[in-house]
Amino acid sequence: MLPQEIIRRKRDGMPLDDGEIAFFVRGIAEGSISKAQIGAFAMAVYLRGMSEGETIALTQQMAHSGGILDWRDLGRPGPVLDKHSTGGVGDKVSLILAPMVAACGGFVPMISGRGLGHTGGTLDKLAAIPGYRIDPDPILFRRVVREVGCAIIGQTGDLAPADRRLYAIRDVTATVESIPLITASILSKKLAAGLEALVMDVKCGSGAFASSLDDALELARSIVSIGTGSGLKMTALVSDMNQPLGLSAGHALEVAEALAFLGGERRDPLLGEVTLALVGEMLALGGLARDAVDGRSKGAAVLADGRAREIFARMVAALGGPTDFADRPHAYLARAPIVWSCPAPRAGFIAHMDTRAIGLTIIRLGGGRRLASDAIDHAVGLDEIRGLGEEIARGEPLALVHAGDESAAKEAIAGLQKAIEIEDKRPPAAPAIRERIVAAETR
Repeated sequence: MLPQEIIRRKRDGMPLDDGEIAFFVRGIAEGSISKAQIGAFAMAVYLRGMSEGETIALTQQMAHSGGILDWRDLGRPGPVLDKHSTGGVGDKVSLILAPMVAACGGFVPMISGRGLGHTGGTLDKLAAIPGYRIDPDPILFRRVVREVGCAIIGQTGDLAPADRRLYAIRDVTATVESIPLITASILSKKLAAGLEALVMDVKCGSGAFASSLDDALELARSIVSIGTGSGLKMTALVSDMNQPLGLSAGHALEVAEALAFLGGERRDPLLGEVTLALVGEMLALGGLARDAVDGRSKGAAVLADGRAREIFARMVAALGGPTDFADRPHAYLARAPIVWSCPAPRAGFIAHMDTRAIGLTIIRLGGGRRLASDAIDHAVGLDEIRGLGEEIARGEPLALVHAGDESAAKEAIAGLQKAIEIEDKRPPAAPAIRERIVAAETR
């Protein structure tokens, strides 16, 4: 077979058979297919789509392009669970959720990714912690999951290597939003991680890849259907992304907020609502709670008594981070040299946010990638971000801008003022969780 012929067939809207997909995925993993060909294939899929059968084949082939983790020999008393988000601005839920579920008796081997497009990646946030090993060897990864209960890492060289290469190229070729590619990317990593159950957080709104509810539901149903067909217990929640999730956006700032949330010092209500909803679903799917409501209560309990914070601290230390990180995060996290207030240009109520534009503002500050090879400045970003519906006086801060220099700070302030609309009337409140999709609804 020739890669260019497979690309041509998909470009022209023709279905690919299992053999063609297997050949192309194998070539991605082995490096025999070039970056240009991978980018062309991704664009063809983005424009022409894939059938459910093609998406299942792509998912399975990418999952099996490397090793498959097996947790049965760990002697663990609880289920192997995970959660995945389609990506948003300020989304630090994984940092909070993984230790919460572990504190409730689950085991969470979370394989996370770097930022895509305008969204921040969990892996990039953890890279802000000095010494934290985002790429441990399999022996260390398994030991931390067994002894601590959770470990958040990146893809190892042997875990879904085809997806790892495709993932990076999607980020810089404007093909991130393809539902078949999103579905296959997410599920290939999760299948390779040897999970028993997975809860999806499908973001919807101005800061999500799925800007409309219909698009988000289509993606949620695709992932639940294909995941269930691959042997995973699955539920998906569609959550709101019409504003940054939490009070901060930017890697070191989000790590600090996640730790403050776990410790009870600073808890944004919207972030808490989304996190507890996902924890409840995970514990219910894993048999650790009677239902999602009971699971939510159990999650709230391990937040209140400090067990989740303790597990986060143990995970960081076990993966090479500072042993006292949870007690002194600001001694280790990078700080930007410039911190300026972004003043509200008028009084009123925050009525609308172009959350995607806010994410792009962070990239321009240096907190994201324009090219796959770009380095990230972990210190930059936004903090104390005001939320939708809040009343604000003229000149009050819409957010604090953390920047590397004055020029970048001025540009970010101008971008933020343009991205946030203030009106005379308070907008109606939107629910944090828009929809819930279970396997039966996808058939």
